[in-house]
Amino acid sequence: MLTGRYYLMVVGGKVKKPGKRGRKPAKIDLKAKLERSRQSARECRARKKLRYQYLEELVSSRERAICALREELEMYKQWCMAMDQGKIPSEIKALLTGEEQGKAQQNSSKLAKAGKTDANSSNPLSVCSWFSLTNIEGRK
Repeated sequence: MLTGRYYLMVVGGKVKKPGKRGRKPAKIDLKAKLERSRQSARECRARKKLRYQYLEELVSSRERAICALREELEMYKQWCMAMDQGKIPSEIKALLTGEEQGKAQQNSSKLAKAGKTDANSSNPLSVCSWFSLTNIEGRK
């Protein structure tokens, strides 16, 4: 049917105007809708709580790692200060003797092929002295 500017449709004996398209919301019980909203809010709060727990665990593990690294750095500083005073810490001696036994054969073959380039570059004392000096300068 054609009336004015609108086309009217006859469906099942009823006349419908084409102005409102799409799915029409069903008459939902307001109590059910409210309960669904409350349940969704509970789930959201639970997810938020889990996310915050995860982040707190992540932060605490990173803080523990930072503390361990600071202790290691302090140990290296102590070693450098001892070597600057001419003392070689027993830990470094053990480390060097353990490495030298395994690597002495490898180094001798490498040095024979390439030749010794710089004696001071492999000196741990000069590296520690530099580290101590830069560390002291950074504190001023």
